[in-house]
Amino acid sequence: MDEHPATKSLKITRYRDGAVEEVEDVLVVEDPLEIRVRGEAVAVTMRTPGHDYELAAGFLCTEAVITRTADVLAINHCQIGEAADTGNVVNVYVSPKLELDLEKLTRHVFASSSCGLCGKATIDAVQQQFPKIEDAPPVSAELIASLPQKLREAQDVFSSTGGLHAAALFDLNGELIVLREDVGRHNAVDKVIGHGFLAGEFPCTENILLVSGRASFEIMQKALAAQISIIAAVSAPSSLAVDFARENGQTMIGFLREGRMNVYTGDVK
Repeated sequence: MDEHPATKSLKITRYRDGAVEEVEDVLVVEDPLEIRVRGEAVAVTMRTPGHDYELAAGFLCTEAVITRTADVLAINHCQIGEAADTGNVVNVYVSPKLELDLEKLTRHVFASSSCGLCGKATIDAVQQQFPKIEDAPPVSAELIASLPQKLREAQDVFSSTGGLHAAALFDLNGELIVLREDVGRHNAVDKVIGHGFLAGEFPCTENILLVSGRASFEIMQKALAAQISIIAAVSAPSSLAVDFARENGQTMIGFLREGRMNVYTGDVK
């Protein structure tokens, strides 16, 4: 389970200050993962191998395919043919009682900022799937400001490659619950949400989500799917992400670094 390495070493030529040397460099691995439900392929995402079961569960959860732990009977890597050799196909076995409408999967709609859809129409479509946050808990600026350092200290693979996004869930006391790294920021979010889902700790109503990069609309809708009310990003949010947070009662914090932050919506004091 999840035994594919996240990094790969290779020889490169490095030019620095006029000097040339042959050195070994460490790169993050990027491979496709096909997610199947009841034998049917529902998504392919480029990801960093590792925690594939969490990624699959988180993706299906944030796409409203599954909503409770009992919906999932098992998740396994495909053991047949070429897929077994690559480890890049995951089968999700769901309860026979679960009614599926796989045509409503939205990843192809929200994956790109150039999808051409009206922002308001997009927000309305997601609100039909997931309830708004009714009462986001207040959080102190001091607690929020302490989180980026905890994130950096837990980023094992980033320290060796510099090429990964990270997402982390903290409790309301600022204690780290889970951190996942991935070449795709959306995958990292799916992995931490999937961790909570598979651990029976879903929805994640008592959690804070921190992402290492920017906060996009898709990250906000994934957080809403998990009922995460407080979302912080080290970099900038998009305008649609802020609109979405305001529409849905989420606390949205951006540019969280070096003791500074911008609070776009929510109760932070």
